[in-house]
Amino acid sequence: MTMHDFTGKIGRAILPLLEEFPYVLGYIGRTVSSSFAFVRREKAARKILIMQLLFTFIEALPIAVVLSAALGSAIFIIGYQFLLSLGQAALVYKILLVVVVQEFGPVLVAFIVTARSATAIATELGTMVTSHQVESYVSIGVDPIDYLVAPRFLGVTLSVMLLGLYFSFCGILGPYVVAKLINPTIASGYFTGLLGDFSLRMAFASILKCMIFGMVISIIATYYGFNVERSSTEIPVAGIQAVSKSFVGIIVSDVLVVAVSLIF
Repeated sequence: MTMHDFTGKIGRAILPLLEEFPYVLGYIGRTVSSSFAFVRREKAARKILIMQLLFTFIEALPIAVVLSAALGSAIFIIGYQFLLSLGQAALVYKILLVVVVQEFGPVLVAFIVTARSATAIATELGTMVTSHQVESYVSIGVDPIDYLVAPRFLGVTLSVMLLGLYFSFCGILGPYVVAKLINPTIASGYFTGLLGDFSLRMAFASILKCMIFGMVISIIATYYGFNVERSSTEIPVAGIQAVSKSFVGIIVSDVLVVAVSLIF
């Protein structure tokens, strides 16, 4: 393959993305603006928000709690023994907070929500498109963004933030409970050491990441759900794209947040 063919192939791959970018940007702006006005929506839209919170937050809560407690306990027990042999046992609290609260916790919560909800949202909206339900809303003067996208956007964003808080809490409390049962000596002074390394900046970074991840997941899932055109065979493709693109969006946004935090 010559350099001309290679650059041409790259150009043909990038050009559709550039053509789609203004539409995507407008979709994001319309979704965000509609979400700010959501308090004035009727009961039907609020019911969608409640159902989205039920599915994305309440039903995913047991998974997040178990994973956070297991992850935090493994990091603390294994890390404490290893660092103790090096004479640096106090560092385990810093590592636990950075991994569970600030870095890995929000990403893992976002992955859980993506796996459970991104496919469901894209599939549901795609089905509504192929069955002409979206056209019916438009025909009677109901904006699909206001009625279908905004409650899901708010529901997923709030769910990721709440799951992130529970993940951090259980990831911190779990190691103490396990250490108390295995070796009470290790558990002594646990919260004192933890509070010594905890900072509001760390908590703010965790909440900010969860909020951004929730926005990314909901926007991508609803966008690909509406991208279904006429055939029902496009629905599973939209679900797959919603999940894969959400994973990429989560990783990219996480890198950007970390980069900005290092600069400021």
